[in-house]
Amino acid sequence: MSDFLSRRRFLAGAAALACPKKGLAAPAAATTLHITEQRLTIDGKTAPALLINGSLPAPLLRWREGTDMQVTVHNHLDVLTSVHWHGLRVPSSQDGVPGLSYAGIAPRSTFTYHLPLRQSGTYWYHSHVAGQEPRGMYGPLILDPAGSDPLPPVARDYIIFLSTWTDVLPPWIVSNLKMDGDYYNFRQRSVASLPMEARRQGGMINALEDRLMWSGMRMSATDISDTSGMILSYLLNGQANMPGWSGLFRKGERVRLRFINGSAMTLYDVRLPGLPMQVVEADGNAVQPFEVDEFRIGVGETYVVDVVPEQEKPYTIFVQSEDRTGYARGTLTPRLGWYGPVPPMDPRPVRTMVDMGMSMGPGMKTGMSMPGPDKADSALREIDDPGPPPLSVENQWTDPHPTNRTASPGDGLEHTGRRVLNYTMLRALHPQPAPLPTREIVMHLTGNMERYIWGFNGRKFSQSGPIRLLRNERVRFRVINDTMMEHPLHLHGLWSQLENGQGEACPLKHTIISQPGSVMRFLVTADTPGRWAWHCHLAYHMDTGMFRVVEVL
Repeated sequence: MSDFLSRRRFLAGAAALACPKKGLAAPAAATTLHITEQRLTIDGKTAPALLINGSLPAPLLRWREGTDMQVTVHNHLDVLTSVHWHGLRVPSSQDGVPGLSYAGIAPRSTFTYHLPLRQSGTYWYHSHVAGQEPRGMYGPLILDPAGSDPLPPVARDYIIFLSTWTDVLPPWIVSNLKMDGDYYNFRQRSVASLPMEARRQGGMINALEDRLMWSGMRMSATDISDTSGMILSYLLNGQANMPGWSGLFRKGERVRLRFINGSAMTLYDVRLPGLPMQVVEADGNAVQPFEVDEFRIGVGETYVVDVVPEQEKPYTIFVQSEDRTGYARGTLTPRLGWYGPVPPMDPRPVRTMVDMGMSMGPGMKTGMSMPGPDKADSALREIDDPGPPPLSVENQWTDPHPTNRTASPGDGLEHTGRRVLNYTMLRALHPQPAPLPTREIVMHLTGNMERYIWGFNGRKFSQSGPIRLLRNERVRFRVINDTMMEHPLHLHGLWSQLENGQGEACPLKHTIISQPGSVMRFLVTADTPGRWAWHCHLAYHMDTGMFRVVEVL
């Protein structure tokens, strides 16, 4: 093992093993970050990595609410770079999106961010230049509250940073996907799987008709993730799963796990077999605690859970990729070197007519029956609805009957026998009365898998103008997913209040998974002026068109 690799492992462990609240009485007002390129080998895959302060993940930044931070970034690369503060409500000029909120950090130059911290919670930071984040430019960020902590006290506090690693560089991945949208999908349906499908679908004729329909639409029911374990190693705190990262506990202690999904393209399903999790925070905002056995975390999302191990034994942190082509693994253990068993992966999901907006599924409502008070729609002055975009090279499909899937945990998690998180379970810890929207903006998520083109309303970013909001305007976004894939939508600079049927306790989020064939609504108060990015956080969806600008005037 090289000296650098040893140092990387040490720094990753130091950043992620524990999150001590050091220096909070007199927090430092300045931080320095160095961005470099170094060759890195993880899980037998060697590639040039882009690292922040020489570690992967980047070092934990732990600041305090109410502090005005200065962060000086030294770009040692020969190309432009940036740092975006994911989920932080900062001025537009400090948000870190080159070409939108600032010019970026030029090669071999230095830039200083000025960040007023007016919130608390678990967040992260990463590059917002295409192709850089997947190569290692990401790290955890915690903002401790200035006053009383809304979360319960714990004995131990750990970061669980989820990501991926590959020796195939991002431009090659995108090129391969544009050549063939199924390039990395090695688990196509075959003759051997037909009898099982017939049993599931009530007969061989139904199974054959289903296959013919998918073939006619030129889509694959097994295309769950564009990239897969064929090229990816799934990482937990920068480590592959053998043996994986470990965190210590004593029996009966309350342990906090701060999950951050900083992967490029992978949605993860998280559980600790035999150990229930109490969800206490979502996307930096405290929620009314509730207990689950498992949750899906989209790219860009964060969840904070507390666990209380009651036995003197190791517990496996088991993190499956949504497409079940691999997993990340960690361990909570009474002593280092003692590892828990790894459970078998669940069966792979297969897309159905629900994902194409053509059928009803469990826990779902029709698109016309959305959660929330009936009076919400009556207050609208204007509905900006261009209607379903026409089929074109940018738009392969339009859902005839999209459904509200906020009560669904997601494909592959419906019938596991485990208690799985869904969005209707999220209730803000401190509900706040919110004004009703006066305008609704309807957006369709569209794409063409064959040519690997993604966009909003059948248009790529290069074909679209900004979405303009007036200062302090209250707007509802109605998002209809006309694609057969999940899209974790991240809105910069503004909170997205998900309408999940919880009334005034509807949660605030910065990233929301739009499920296939679904319609969802979220509310935005345009309280911060500037130009803000709104995009799918799947890196290669964003890079190939699913990106818009929201302009608050």
